Amino acid sequence: MSRIGRGLISVACLDMAGTTIADEGSVTAGFSAAMERFGIKPGAPGYEQANRIVHETMGQSKIEVFRRILDSEADAREANSLFETSYAASVKAGAIAPVYGAAETLVALRASGIQICLTTGFSPATRDALLDALGWRSLIDLALSPADAGRGRPWPDLPLTALLRLRAGAVTELAVVGDTVSDIESGLRAGAGLVVGVLTGSGSREELERAGAPYIIDSVADLLRLVAVGN
Repeated sequence: MSRIGRGLISVACLDMAGTTIADEGSVTAGFSAAMERFGIKPGAPGYEQANRIVHETMGQSKIEVFRRILDSEADAREANSLFETSYAASVKAGAIAPVYGAAETLVALRASGIQICLTTGFSPATRDALLDALGWRSLIDLALSPADAGRGRPWPDLPLTALLRLRAGAVTELAVVGDTVSDIESGLRAGAGLVVGVLTGSGSREELERAGAPYIIDSVADLLRLVAVGN
């Protein structure tokens, strides 16, 4: 375990897209492709509202986002499938890459005795495709999607499930790191000992501050300065 302030961190839950993974706008492109199928495109009725929902719910379960935008469950499921197909194509085309220093941060955290869980709003299939494309399976202890935990962000289920599955200690030994308001809300609701916002994704400093992020860093690579790795 590593020390943060007077506490100890034994598990770090880090978000994927926007926090540890840069995807060159593939998430936004996936949403656009899905919404266009239902006539929701620039200039069309409902486009601005849908765009607002997408931004406000970044980091949350994708199917839940489409349920908010579309009127029927069948349409939401079809949109979610279109999103997954679009994002999978981006992964296959090599449009994703680690955020600078992310892999090295994972290695350093684990070397210090911290277990790593990567969390995401993607389906398990998309999550696993990302892990395989990056070759990260050996760098982490666990990866969770909303389907694995019951509810996605902003609920606390993902970090709390990580804590249970990794058989770690108290919630005060948990770190939650992400780039969205939903990440911050999830970590705070879980009672995590360390909740950190990063500025490499969709959330601005102002948005993360309003969400109550106790710490905000430029990149996940700066996390090692908060967690006293090696101590």
